[in-house]
Amino acid sequence: MKLQKPKGTQDILPKEAARWHYVEEKARQLFSQYHYGEIRTPMFEHYEVISRSVGDTSDIVTKEMYDFYDKGERHITLRPEGTAPVVRSYVENKLFAPEVQKPVKLFYMGSMFRYERPQAGRLREFHQIGVECFGSSNPATDVETIAMAAHFFKELGIEQVKLHLNTLGTADSRKAYRQALIDYLLPYKEQLSKDSQRRLEENPLRVLDSKEKEDREIVAQAPSILDYLDAESQAYFTSVCDMLTLLGIDYVIDTKMVRGLDYYNHTIFEFITQLDGNDLTICAGGRYDKLVDYFGGPETPGFGFGLGVERLLLVLEKLGINLPVEEPLDLYVAVLGDNPQVNSKALELVQAVRQQGFSAERDYLNRKLKAQFKSADNFKASYLVTLGDNEIDTGQISLKNNQTRAEISLSLADLMTNFAQVMASQATSASK
Repeated sequence: MKLQKPKGTQDILPKEAARWHYVEEKARQLFSQYHYGEIRTPMFEHYEVISRSVGDTSDIVTKEMYDFYDKGERHITLRPEGTAPVVRSYVENKLFAPEVQKPVKLFYMGSMFRYERPQAGRLREFHQIGVECFGSSNPATDVETIAMAAHFFKELGIEQVKLHLNTLGTADSRKAYRQALIDYLLPYKEQLSKDSQRRLEENPLRVLDSKEKEDREIVAQAPSILDYLDAESQAYFTSVCDMLTLLGIDYVIDTKMVRGLDYYNHTIFEFITQLDGNDLTICAGGRYDKLVDYFGGPETPGFGFGLGVERLLLVLEKLGINLPVEEPLDLYVAVLGDNPQVNSKALELVQAVRQQGFSAERDYLNRKLKAQFKSADNFKASYLVTLGDNEIDTGQISLKNNQTRAEISLSLADLMTNFAQVMASQATSASK
């Protein structure tokens, strides 16, 4: 039997991993500018952590979770999203305590798991970068967080992205709208898809999110939640819109956008780009002011977003944005002959260069020099030395700039102890 990776997973090989590292480090650097700190939660959680937060009727819980009973008969699930575990940790570790500075700003990166049909940019094991901000009910927090996502895309060179914005208002506004939506949809119930018929019973707002053609035609004329906002909800949403305009962030109001999770209120948003003629959401989130107390903590406002790394990398590739991820090798050591003393000295040399903070590689396979020089070119090595019996006997070595082909002669000891100075001398000699 040929062993292969499970369906819906991937092997991220070194060349591709370099792109992942670049995106992750960009996120870390940028989020720190906004005073976010990294949190790492377990890859699996108790089932109730997810079902309580995202809603028992959501597709995640009813269809997509990888859940099982462990040997202690505990109901466990691989995490399908990042917010609920972070909220659980916030409560469990008492980050709501008065002595903890508010708002508490956290970001995370890691694998998520959903049993769904694998597709481009979304696998059964997928990776998410997300942020959560606890303790602020100020609409400026909503706008700052959305602005941080926009800033991130700009840093990566993504300009073809549009902010879609909506509000779910307060609980009272949402309740009024929910009833209006039910009244509108009930006459069309038999014409809806099977999924939307079920959602109409359990969570009618989710019908607005359906991708089925028959559903989209029906909901096109559905009432807008903007017509059911109370004064508080309207004032909040207006404030968010005004501050986005103040920061020069363009947006479109999309009243059919509801998001797939049950815990949102007030602001919700998605960043959408066009890929091969289709709209693709690459980042989404919103406000959730009741989730912390669902987990037994004090009522605490929250706001956050999540973005899929696979989708983000797919967008970068499709847009032709090349990330500056290549890291040329500083020194390549070509080893001449199979003398054990030369072999040992080559090892000592590359280790000495690495200890000085530079990258180095050598030949281990006793190949011909032509093949080794080709390796140096493939690694884009900045400098090249050849080490053989003669270099060991004389203690002298020739350092070649692998781009200009200029060479200088120096002692092996100098190369092993002062590589930075040697490179500077070589550059000075080459410029004369």
